[in-house]
Amino acid sequence: MDDQHIDPYTRQHRDPQPDDMTDQTQRYSPGVSARPAWSSHEGSTATPERWYEPADPVAATAAIPSTSAVSASAGPVVQRRGSRGGTGTVLASGGTVIALNASGALDRPAAAAAPTAASTGRTVGSSQPVTITESSATIDVAAAVSPAVVRITTTGTVDTNQGVIPETGVGSGVIYDANGWILTNRHVVSGSQQMQVELNDGRVLKGDVYGIDTLTDLAIVKIEATGLPTAALGKSDALKVGQLVVAIGSPLGTYSNSVASGIVSAKGRTITTDGNQTLNNLIQTDAAINPGNSGGPLLDADGNVVGINTAIAANSSGIGFAIPIDIARPIMEQAVAGEKLSRPYLGIRYVTITRQLADAQKLPVKDGALVGGGGPDANGPAVEPGTPAAKAGIKDGDIIVKIDGQAIDGQHPLDATLSQSSPGDLVKVDVLRDGKTIALELTLGTRPSGL
Repeated sequence: MDDQHIDPYTRQHRDPQPDDMTDQTQRYSPGVSARPAWSSHEGSTATPERWYEPADPVAATAAIPSTSAVSASAGPVVQRRGSRGGTGTVLASGGTVIALNASGALDRPAAAAAPTAASTGRTVGSSQPVTITESSATIDVAAAVSPAVVRITTTGTVDTNQGVIPETGVGSGVIYDANGWILTNRHVVSGSQQMQVELNDGRVLKGDVYGIDTLTDLAIVKIEATGLPTAALGKSDALKVGQLVVAIGSPLGTYSNSVASGIVSAKGRTITTDGNQTLNNLIQTDAAINPGNSGGPLLDADGNVVGINTAIAANSSGIGFAIPIDIARPIMEQAVAGEKLSRPYLGIRYVTITRQLADAQKLPVKDGALVGGGGPDANGPAVEPGTPAAKAGIKDGDIIVKIDGQAIDGQHPLDATLSQSSPGDLVKVDVLRDGKTIALELTLGTRPSGL
C-alpha cells in the first residue's frame, strides 16, 4: 500500500457469455446494480488536502562531521540537512486510534516481548508458553486492543489569502488509563479550538488538551469518563528488527479501527518533518500507516503498546515511523499524577557519535555524544551559559559516555536515556576529555518550550 496516496478502486463483474448455449440452457442475467459510493473518486470519502502535509527530507543515517551538530539541548540530536528533496516525511495527521490502558496500567508489567519471527510458530511468553502464527497473533491483538482505540476530531481556523476559514482535522489516540487519559500526537491536536473523542462503543465525548510534550510530537488528551477499556504498555527498548508489529488507527480519518500488520524495519531513525521539527530514535515499520493513523498505537504480538504512530515517508511505500513508548512513558505518568508535562534539560548542542564520525574526526571512541561537534555556529554555543551543563563544567569537545552508569551508544542515545529522568533529578555524567574519564554531577533543568 502506498503510504503517501491511497486511491479508491473499482471492481467490475461481467457475466459469462458463452457462444454455444442451447435452448435448454437456463440463462442467468442479474440486473445492473448501482455503482457503490466508495468506488467513485468524488464524494465525502475524498482525502482532504490537509492530511498530506509538506515535509523535510528524511535524515541521513550516517552522522555528518563537525557541521552537522546543531542540537541545543538534551532533546533531539538535530543534524543539518541539505535542501528539500523528493524524499521527506509526512505527519500522518488525518486520523489516529487510541489504545486504552487500565487504571494503574502504568504499573502493569508488560507481557513477554513478541517473537522475532512470529510466522515460524515460535513459542512465546514466559508464564505459559503459547505457539502463535502471525495471523493468529494479529487477530488476537486486534480483538484485545481495538476497544481502546479512539478517533479524535478537531476543529479550528486557519489564515488564508481569502481570510480566516474553518479547518477540521482527524486523528487517533490511545487511552492508557481507564479514567480518560489519552496519548496522541501533538500535530493531531495542535491549534484545535474544539475536540471530540469518539470511543469504540460509539460514544462521542468532549476532549481537552492536558499538555504538549516539549521533546517529541506527543500530547496528552483528557476526557471525562471512567471505567474505559485500556491497552497495556510494552517495552520499546526490547524490540528487535524483524519483529511482528500491529498498527491500529483511523486511516484517512474514515476507516476507524483499521488493523494493519508488519514488522519492525529498523530502530533509532531520525526524520525532519514540516516546520523543521526533528524527531529522533523512531521505530521504522512497514505496517501500513496512513494519514489518519497519527496517535494510534503500534503494538507487539502480545498486544502491548510499543510505539505511537507518527509519520510516513513521502514518495515511499511501506516506510512509517512511530515514537517509542519508553520515551512517552514519563509524560504519561506526569499527567496521571496531575503534574505539568516537562522534560529534562542539559543545555548542550551535541551530535551522536557513529563510526563514520569517529573516523572523520579521529575520536578515541566509537560511541557516545560529542558536545559541540565542531564549535559554535549559527545555533549558538555548544554549552549554553547558565545551564546545568555549564554549571557542572561540561565543555565543548567533551564526549558524554555514560549517564548514571548507562553507556551512551546507538541503542541508548543521550536524549532517549535522559528522557527517563525528570527535571530536578541529580544525575552522574561521565565525560571523556583529553583521554581521561571525568565524573561530573548535575541537577537536570526543565527543557524550554520550542526547542
